[in-house]
Amino acid sequence: MRDAYLIGAGQSDYGAFPSESYRSLFRTAVEAAVESVPKGIVVDEIDEAFVGTLGVGGRQLGLSGPAVTEYAGLDGVPCTRVENACAASGFAVRQAVQAIKSGMADVVLAGGFEVMSDASSDATKYWLGVSGETEWERLSGTTFSGVYAQMASAHMAEYDTTREHLSRVAVKNHANGAKNPHAQLGFECSLEDAQSAPVVADPLNLYHCCPTSDGAACALVVGEDVVDEFTDDPIRIAGVGAGSDAVGLFQRDSYVGIPASRRAAEAAYGMADVGPDDLDFAEVHDCFAIAELLAYEDLGFCERGESGRLIESGATELGGDLPVNTSGGLKSKGHPIGATGAGQVVEAFKQLSGEAGDRQVENARRGLTHNVGGSGGAAVVHVFEREDAEASA
Repeated sequence: MRDAYLIGAGQSDYGAFPSESYRSLFRTAVEAAVESVPKGIVVDEIDEAFVGTLGVGGRQLGLSGPAVTEYAGLDGVPCTRVENACAASGFAVRQAVQAIKSGMADVVLAGGFEVMSDASSDATKYWLGVSGETEWERLSGTTFSGVYAQMASAHMAEYDTTREHLSRVAVKNHANGAKNPHAQLGFECSLEDAQSAPVVADPLNLYHCCPTSDGAACALVVGEDVVDEFTDDPIRIAGVGAGSDAVGLFQRDSYVGIPASRRAAEAAYGMADVGPDDLDFAEVHDCFAIAELLAYEDLGFCERGESGRLIESGATELGGDLPVNTSGGLKSKGHPIGATGAGQVVEAFKQLSGEAGDRQVENARRGLTHNVGGSGGAAVVHVFEREDAEASA
């Protein structure tokens, strides 16, 4: 199979944009991705598109995949809509890699979008809820935050994880998001702020939960035989892994990990022939603060039960041994469901291109993105590396 390369990536701002449509947000992301390609590209060179969305708001009902690609100028380009809850565009990127590796396409656009600000809070809770187990969990009254609160409570009980550890995730990610001009909540917060916020679902408070967002993000993936046409500094998609699991939390043997993430990471590390110690940074799915702590353990950044101590050590901060969520993560950057996975890839592209500004990781050569659907029913992991990563390792 051919190698696949990331040659460009871009996004819209994340936030609430009542004057924008899902079409205009996606076009903004496509234009940003096109502009980021070092040697340039035109949309006529794109062979295929994969677009992720959950379809939350009333402004994006209908045949939304071709609607956004046609509006962005990809006239007649085959478009497949990918829906895998919050992991929709992460899986869209995976589909793009598969299309490249199979030889069915040379240049593929993978992206996602979501408009969430036009729905009522009750409607938004419903749409977030159906990302998980509906029949037994949601319709019995369990909320999305409630499910992750159960994970947090279990982890705290089993491993002495504390509310302060949860709050440190928020403080770190807000510090990073304050350096990201695309972030929805681009402001810093103190540990006191993050500990004293109103409770949402005990033990999770407001600062432990990501916002709902409007936004779009896109990545451009090409094959090894054409990559030199677009860049002299290629970024290889070295590893791809995906996994799934029981959708309902009550169906699982344990609440203190997400097996789909672990399976996806093992597959991605295996394909890339690397391990977590070889990474320079990571973007992980922190829809709630506990989700980031679980990711540390599921992705092998630390042993099971050690994530609280890892966040406390400062190792995952900018300047630490393994900076995590340099973009601000879902917590600060925002979580437009269908765009989130592709948005993580945007950050990976910027870090590996040396274009991340004040949040740039020094000498970044290899990074990982981790995108979860629902409360862990699906997960996808990608490993990206510069061509000179091996030589500098």
